[in-house]
Amino acid sequence: MLLNISSSPISHRIPRFLSKLNNQSKTHLPKSHLSFTFFRNKRNPYDGERISYKPRALAGFDIGSFESVLEASAVLTAIIVVHETGHFLAASLQGIHVSKFAIGFGPILAKFNSKNVEYSLRAFPLGGFVGFPDNDPNSGIPLDDKNLLKNRPIWDRVVVVSAGIVANVIFAYAIIFAQVVFVGLPVQEAFPGVLVPDVKSSSAGSRDGLLPGDVILAVDGSELSSYGSDSVSKVVDVVKSNPNHSVLLRVQRGKEGFDIMITPDKSFDGTGRIGVQLSPNVRFSKVKPKNVTETFSFVGREFFGLSYNVLDSLKKTFLNFSQTASQVAGPVAIIAVGAQVAKSNADGLYQFAALLNLNLAVINLLPLPALDGGTLALILLEAVRGGRKLPLEVEQGIMSSGILLVIFLGLFLIVKDTLNLDFIREML
Repeated sequence: MLLNISSSPISHRIPRFLSKLNNQSKTHLPKSHLSFTFFRNKRNPYDGERISYKPRALAGFDIGSFESVLEASAVLTAIIVVHETGHFLAASLQGIHVSKFAIGFGPILAKFNSKNVEYSLRAFPLGGFVGFPDNDPNSGIPLDDKNLLKNRPIWDRVVVVSAGIVANVIFAYAIIFAQVVFVGLPVQEAFPGVLVPDVKSSSAGSRDGLLPGDVILAVDGSELSSYGSDSVSKVVDVVKSNPNHSVLLRVQRGKEGFDIMITPDKSFDGTGRIGVQLSPNVRFSKVKPKNVTETFSFVGREFFGLSYNVLDSLKKTFLNFSQTASQVAGPVAIIAVGAQVAKSNADGLYQFAALLNLNLAVINLLPLPALDGGTLALILLEAVRGGRKLPLEVEQGIMSSGILLVIFLGLFLIVKDTLNLDFIREML
């Protein structure tokens, strides 16, 4: 799955090398999104200081408990299902033939057929696809049937291709609405220092006296401000740059303050690590709307605030890719971060899910091969050419290259993110 982490569906004539994998030639709206980007949140004109969903753990990704992993996986699966359902409904409601609805890729784990549509759950939950029998000689549907997707007018195809994006945006709004009504919006108050939510056993932090709940007020004599993201980065940078060298931490535990001299262990990559999770030192309260007008005001403010963050972060990623490339993460990291959110505050899953939906929608709008935006760009080009499609070989070449790029990027991110998991790093 790609989310600057990105995912994407596309409607196209599937390339021959891919059709062989299914033993049939079919048109798919694939949504394999092997990479999400978790953007660092910042101030925006809608709602001030935002909550960050990228916890910084010095030891890498802490995958959390089994229950929190299941919760994060369920959120990701729900987003994929909503995206694919958007394509499916947009086609079905227009009378367009649909042959497959799949969640995941690869070998089929379970399936059933209903009204000439095969519904399946597949082995690799990295996305999904909606299949169309446009080029399937075994479908029994004439190639000139007006209800084949490829034979529909340009506007009908635009609706089908863009429906997944629209579905994710609507789902994000619905999630925020549910949060506002049933839970309330979190309001945060920042305090100086950096909170230590968790300390790994047998780590440098545990060995030298850090405990969960401690607040680090200063590092090597330099006080930490109440702006959490900068303070967390400062501690991380000092620890990473001092493997096997002592670092002086000023710590507050309850009402007591004292100094701790800690010696970071040396990681396999040569940087220091102390085996603790760090987060901004903030406290949250919940505020609920008093009436219908305030409800929609809260929802709109939060929705546009999250949207602004996603768009702004995506812009910064492209303009400063060399500095921000490390923020791109795959499905392993998405689930790990989601598990951290679920473990620390289950209510945070609302905004985590809304953020992923909006991220997925924005990424899919990019005019790149293998993304919905790439397919929309080809349809727009067809419209500009007066209804003349690109030669089949050219279209297949564009889509094939895009799909291969997404596959290789996804595999790379899966390996990278897996190596960053705490229990993997501890074995290295």
